[in-house]
Amino acid sequence: MVKQQIDNRVALLQVPVTESKSTNLKTASDYIRKAHDAGAKLTVLPEIWNSPYATSAFGDYAEMLPNVGDKLTETSNEEETSEAADNEWGQSSRLLMTLAKEYNMYIVGGSIPETCDNKIFNTCLIINPRGEVVGKHRKVHLFDIDVPGGICFKESDTLTAGDGVTHFDVDGLGKIGIGICYDIRFPEFAMLLTQHYDCKILIFPGAFNLTTGPAHWELLQRARAVDGQCYVMTASPARTSPPNDDGEADTKSKYPHYSAWGHSTVVSPWGEVVATCDEDPAMVVTDLDMSKVDEMRMAIPTMKQKRNDLYRLVDG
Repeated sequence: MVKQQIDNRVALLQVPVTESKSTNLKTASDYIRKAHDAGAKLTVLPEIWNSPYATSAFGDYAEMLPNVGDKLTETSNEEETSEAADNEWGQSSRLLMTLAKEYNMYIVGGSIPETCDNKIFNTCLIINPRGEVVGKHRKVHLFDIDVPGGICFKESDTLTAGDGVTHFDVDGLGKIGIGICYDIRFPEFAMLLTQHYDCKILIFPGAFNLTTGPAHWELLQRARAVDGQCYVMTASPARTSPPNDDGEADTKSKYPHYSAWGHSTVVSPWGEVVATCDEDPAMVVTDLDMSKVDEMRMAIPTMKQKRNDLYRLVDG
């Protein structure tokens, strides 16, 4: 049954991720359908939703991805079309392109490991309701940290950093900027999107952990929302329990377990949390009042009060 799409309704999909790519694809498909049934105009998947979040897994799950302007080819021979797409693009991107067109919705495809020119990137695809890629963001800032007594993780062991900013337009919502997880820690990156490209929404698929999550996840979202006087939306994987390894070859996990913080969230331009969830699998649905962006920017006009004689934001 086709549901009515609601203007400015968005859905954040906090899906559980397993070591089975086929299971992850089915889960994503089921949640995207739920977003459609809830009337969402735009839906967001989490960071690394088709693969375990482990540097040792990224190469195994990486796929070739389409570029901006690409869409699935329609021919009379569906089998040939599928085979041709298989040879060029992976299952994950084809799923997103197919569902975006089927449900007539924008899909911000979280991120998946991308293989290109013998490099691996952490990449977000944005698909419009025609099934066309309208944005492709490769994570700019790689998650290389070593917190004493906390967590040590180095994405640069496997991944290559992207080298550009990404934004796209949606009728009724305006320009939307994209970052991935660790990108949210860099205010200059967010300012570039809001001040140079006039983005009114920033979306950060992310997978904060149990050390950084409780300390900084909400704080950073609220900070970027107030800095940019914009909405900030984040989508995290659901938290999952470590596998019950018993030493047997058929049950032992191949990759280190990563516990995501969860708490996918929408923050208003005033810095208020307007919708969120806990760490369990969930769908966060809310309607964005875009007039709040203009109200905030008029009431506290910081973008017009910059001291360019003292400091300046330079693109590139």
